[in-house]
Amino acid sequence: MYVVGIDVGGQTTKLGVVDARGTVLAQTVIRTDTHTEIAPYIADLAAALNKVIAEAGVEGKVKGIGVGAPNGNYYTGTIENAVNLSWGGTKTIEFAKLLSEAMNGLPVALTNDANAAAVGEMTYGAARGMKNFIMITLGTGVGSGIVINGDVVYGHDGFAGELGHVAAVRNNGRTCNCGKTGCLETYASATGVARTAREWLEMSDEPSLLRGLDSIASKDVYEAAKEGDKLALKIFEFTGKMLGRSFADFIAFSAPEAIVLFGGLARAKEFLVGPIEEAMNANVLPLWKNKVKIVFSQLKESDAAILGASALAWEL
Repeated sequence: MYVVGIDVGGQTTKLGVVDARGTVLAQTVIRTDTHTEIAPYIADLAAALNKVIAEAGVEGKVKGIGVGAPNGNYYTGTIENAVNLSWGGTKTIEFAKLLSEAMNGLPVALTNDANAAAVGEMTYGAARGMKNFIMITLGTGVGSGIVINGDVVYGHDGFAGELGHVAAVRNNGRTCNCGKTGCLETYASATGVARTAREWLEMSDEPSLLRGLDSIASKDVYEAAKEGDKLALKIFEFTGKMLGRSFADFIAFSAPEAIVLFGGLARAKEFLVGPIEEAMNANVLPLWKNKVKIVFSQLKESDAAILGASALAWEL
C-alpha cells in the first residue's frame, strides 16, 4: 500500500506519493496563492493528485491522504482562521471533507504543519524510536509539535503546541502578527533574524557585509556569518540564546529526550547549536541539565513536508 502527503503552504502546495519505507515515488507542486476561493483550489489539487498517483503507477493502491496545513485541526479536519492562506481568511474550511469528496471518498487526515513534521521525524527521521520530544520548525514563523509517550499532543481543541507564541520577552517585546508582543517567533524565525539584523544595523556603526544590502533576509545573515562577519555571528548568538532560554521552559513542561530543529533557519546549525545549548542548560532546572539533546532534522528538506504529512495517512 501507498499513501499521499500534502504540505499546504502560503505560496505553494507540495504533494507526493510515499511508500512504507519513506521514499517519495513521485511529487509535484501547485500554487496555493493564485486562488481566493477554496473550490477551484480543491479542484486543482485533486487533478494534481490524480496525476501524481498515475505517475507513481499506484492507482487503486493508495490507503489515504495526509495533509499538513497552517491552523489545521486534527480532530475536525478543518482549517480555521488561516490568515496567511489566500482562500483561508477568518473562515472555517472543511478541508478534509472537501478533499475526500473530490478524491472519490479516499480518507483524509489533517493536522498543522509542525505536527506533521513531528510525525514525519518520528516515522522516518531523527526522532525514530523516540517517545518524548519537541519538534520546533524555524521558518517564516516558529512552529512546534509536541510528542509525549509516542503521541502528538493535540489538546482539548486540536490546536495545542503553539510554542512560537510563548513570550520570549515580557516587556517592550516586538509586535507579532498574532496581535501579542514579545513572541518567540518575532526573534527566532527567519523573519525574526532579518528583523534583528535591520535593528542592529540601525543602532550601531559596526562594519558589516550586511550594510550594503537593499533588503535583508535570514539567508544573507547566514552567508555573512559563514564569511566570519562579526555582526552576523552576534545575531546568531542572540537568536540561539533566545531559543535556548525558551527551550529551558519547554523542558520543564514535558521532559523531552530531545528537541528536534527543522526548517530553513535550522540550516545555520553551526552558529545556533552552541548558544542554544549554553542558554538552555544555564536556565533549565538542574534536574535536566545536560540531559536534553538538540538534534537537527534528518529528512531531506524538499521531501520532509510531504513525508510528515504522509505519515498521518498510515493511521487511516
